[in-house]
Amino acid sequence: MLTRKYVFVGTGGRAEFFYGEITRQYRETSAIVGFCDVNQRRMDYSNRLLQEKYDYPAVPTYKAHEFDRMIAETKPDTVIVTSIDRTHHRYIIRAMELGCDVISEKPMTTDEEKCQEILEATRRTGRKLRVTFNYRYAPHNTKIRELIMDGAIGEVLSVNFEWLLNTQHGADYFRRWHRDKRNSGGLLVHKSTHHFDLMNFWLGSHPDTVFAMGDLRFYGRENAEKRGVTEFYQRAYGSENAKDDPFALHLDQNEHLKQMYLEAEAEDGYLRDQSVFGDNISIEDTMGVMVKYKNKTIMNYSLNAYLPWEGFIVVFNGTKGRLEVKVVEQSYVNSGGRKDQEGALKEKQITVFPHFAAPYEVEIEEGVGGHGGGDPVMLRDIFDEPAEDRFQRSASHIDGAWSIMTGIAANRSMATGLPVKVDQLLKL
Repeated sequence: MLTRKYVFVGTGGRAEFFYGEITRQYRETSAIVGFCDVNQRRMDYSNRLLQEKYDYPAVPTYKAHEFDRMIAETKPDTVIVTSIDRTHHRYIIRAMELGCDVISEKPMTTDEEKCQEILEATRRTGRKLRVTFNYRYAPHNTKIRELIMDGAIGEVLSVNFEWLLNTQHGADYFRRWHRDKRNSGGLLVHKSTHHFDLMNFWLGSHPDTVFAMGDLRFYGRENAEKRGVTEFYQRAYGSENAKDDPFALHLDQNEHLKQMYLEAEAEDGYLRDQSVFGDNISIEDTMGVMVKYKNKTIMNYSLNAYLPWEGFIVVFNGTKGRLEVKVVEQSYVNSGGRKDQEGALKEKQITVFPHFAAPYEVEIEEGVGGHGGGDPVMLRDIFDEPAEDRFQRSASHIDGAWSIMTGIAANRSMATGLPVKVDQLLKL
């Protein structure tokens, strides 16, 4: 079997999720041939991980402005994009123009203009682009799709979907680059792209009209002041005020975070441990979205990023009954621990309430690994020969576009106070 060659753009916490898997499971069919990043020290640390943790040879490194040279010298088949969200489109498009296929971390991009550019590039170049929606592969999420596909509650007419981010994982988005909406598109794009993709996947439909409201109500200095907080700091490292703050992230107490971020920050100025109660936060932490889908299903969605537990509750109301789901996930800080613990399950329950019959619990396959057991299944789908899949979990650039357009339309709605027709933002 031919070896497929991969390069990485962005060598932060998410990149190791992919290159670690290649080195452990797919050495015979896959090869890592290059790293590209704005930060040389972070690339050097990634190479040390390759050698010391994964017993894999170091690879050539290239600064961000040397991307074209990397492609020319390493001749990869596929570029894996795990840089910050606002740069995804730049590397996706250029990689395809240089003859490579692309695997992009979610979200595919952050606004409709960049999305349009990506769609045009895929048409122009004929290259393949996949978006990594690991939640589709989690056994409980696949089971939801199976129940709906097989008509367990008939036609789905309405959905209530609540996602909870807790004071560890949820807070983490307010410590790092995501807190600037220009970088991430806000949580309705960066995080909710998972949830909106799941809804497209579950319903077999796409968003038509979106109305949203949201604000920064918990994090940020002004909100903390209203609650009586009087001591503040810019970042946790070196701060006395941060020592007793349960929201502080102490990079020097975690060797991986210390080497990947603290010891690399002098090169590009990126601070991984900013105070969640600091200034200059431009994303929301409290959001409500109403969506009407092409198939006329109506969804009420909420996302809050400061809650006591992590996970989701989703309820589907159909013509033949009701489907209720509750999932509790393991709390984590990105790149702060084992990859298989990120989004791992603590509790899961699916109950069907048929019309005129007794409710029943649905048996769910036990998944192993991160994100509810979805991670290893998705990675096998990416790096191995894909198997036949009646649920069509592999996500294309079209799926990636539909997933972000709900959040992009929600951002527009929050800015204008008006409902937004998705087709008026982007033709898909």
